[in-house]
Amino acid sequence: MTRGIRRLLQLLALMMTLSLVAAACGSDSDDTATDDSGLTGDVFISGSSTVAPISTRVAELFEDVEPGVRVDVEGPGTGDGFKKFCSGETDISDASRQIKDAEAEDCAANGIEFTEILVGIDGIAVMSNSNSPIECLTFENLFNLIGPNGEGASTWAAADSSLPDAPLDIFGPGAESGTYDSFIEIVLEDLAEEAGVEATTRTDYNPSAEDNLILQGIQSSDTSLGWVGFAFAESADVKLIEVDGGDGCIAPNADTIASNEYPISRNLYIYVNDGKAAENPALQAYVDFYVADGLDIAVGEVGYVPLADDSKAEVRAAWGS
Repeated sequence: MTRGIRRLLQLLALMMTLSLVAAACGSDSDDTATDDSGLTGDVFISGSSTVAPISTRVAELFEDVEPGVRVDVEGPGTGDGFKKFCSGETDISDASRQIKDAEAEDCAANGIEFTEILVGIDGIAVMSNSNSPIECLTFENLFNLIGPNGEGASTWAAADSSLPDAPLDIFGPGAESGTYDSFIEIVLEDLAEEAGVEATTRTDYNPSAEDNLILQGIQSSDTSLGWVGFAFAESADVKLIEVDGGDGCIAPNADTIASNEYPISRNLYIYVNDGKAAENPALQAYVDFYVADGLDIAVGEVGYVPLADDSKAEVRAAWGS
């Protein structure tokens, strides 16, 4: 082989090597741009313990895409969450009910404008121990058992003569919970007005802000009674009781809740601080992701009923994504 030919082959080999290196570098650069935009920042969410699993799952999915953003989620209850939100302490407030007029006034007084975003649907499950003989309860039964007129009744029959004479141990959310507020609004309010009493629960039950503690209480007594969000009760070792809101006994499940056939169904929301979203690209990006992939993936993954496609489209249009 002549020196000229050998030199030509060396040059060709060098050119191929440089081309491969350049291609590899270009591939790495493209992958990095796709997987991580370089966005950084923090997002703080507080509020409903019912909605918290959705926001947490969205945060996990979002942080896979934007690892530079840290999203913290806590769930002290809807009411406590709005107190923090309307004082400017949080970016987003998870809520298992719509904001009350007084809470919105607090936000306005502090110059906080917000966007309400519907994220899913949940039912409130009425439950008892798996050994309980109770199959169905009417709104009137629930009012007699759990409402203020039931104060002091230690048996089912003492609260409502149509029910068994068995010990009555009640476990449910505390007043800080959106589930508590929603239960009163949906089940107790109209009957309390008819009876001329305050729309509230009896005080002598076992309240907790932790849904798992409520479930443990239900499991501890054969003739217990309680209520939590359907997603928490569905897979627990408890008996889900059918509820008659006036149209017959209806069992809670994904279909009856989505259709609002189950009489204790409710919408789930997040509230976004508009001012903070305008100033914090990480918050804006998180909410964009929430109303896109979050509504499609996270809501169903954590056990709630996803919105219908037309409702998702309305939410996304309202947010502007």
